[in-house]
Amino acid sequence: MEQILRPLYQERASQETTLGVILIEKREDISPITDTFDSILLIITKENETPVFTKHYTYMDKKAAMHIITEKQLHKWLLLGTNRKIVDWLFNGRVIYDRNEFMEKLKTELKEYPFYGRKIKMGLEFAKLIRRYLEGKMFFEEKNYLDAYHHMVESLHHLARLSVLENGLPPEVTVWSQVKKMEPAIYKLYEELISSDEPIDKRLELLFLASEFFIHSRTQDGSQHIREVMEKQSSWTIQELHEQEELKNYSSNLEVLIEFLIEKDLIAINGVKTKSEGIFHRYYSNKR
Repeated sequence: MEQILRPLYQERASQETTLGVILIEKREDISPITDTFDSILLIITKENETPVFTKHYTYMDKKAAMHIITEKQLHKWLLLGTNRKIVDWLFNGRVIYDRNEFMEKLKTELKEYPFYGRKIKMGLEFAKLIRRYLEGKMFFEEKNYLDAYHHMVESLHHLARLSVLENGLPPEVTVWSQVKKMEPAIYKLYEELISSDEPIDKRLELLFLASEFFIHSRTQDGSQHIREVMEKQSSWTIQELHEQEELKNYSSNLEVLIEFLIEKDLIAINGVKTKSEGIFHRYYSNKR
């Protein structure tokens, strides 16, 4: 297989900006890990005109995809967890070119899993969990049970990923098989939601009660990243928080997370007078 695909990556490997090339081959007849392709060539470069450049090929009766991605894009995916296949590719793919041991160092870094990166990921997953949980609860109270069910399935996925991160591992594509071993109580909750014979409203009612416990027990760790960032200055406007480089990744979930942490007495509101009588600017600070 490598012999056939070699001409595709050889030219790239000779370029100084190319850091590594990985070959990922299909492991099952139907393989979503490789997007149903027989082979994937992942080429990581120091820089490129576009962060992600993709080409598809046919050879004999098979098909291959080549993805050229920048180092910056790779780290963004790893940080945000928005491309869940990438971890599988890095761990299970075969390194066929490695400039200055870039790939070897990256794999070692992923295995050791630096705590700082883990804190950011935990914060992002916690924020998404809160968003989905609150929206699910709103739909439940409005008796829109199918919408509530959808949001609670999503919230459980974020809870599952958060629990894997707590155990010091990156969440994989098969996150529920990880959770089944690490956090069987969360796995059981998910199983009961999707498999129980109880009416949907009863299933959701029990899930909200259990979710409150899981969220409460993870609030300190899940909010650690944002509260540490907020320690950098005494108070913040919401615009300053949105523009803070480390918090940009929270995106639309930032404000709902802040309001949740205010309710939990972890973030304080400071009122500053405006020119208008009785109206105050809202500033935020971390409660030490």
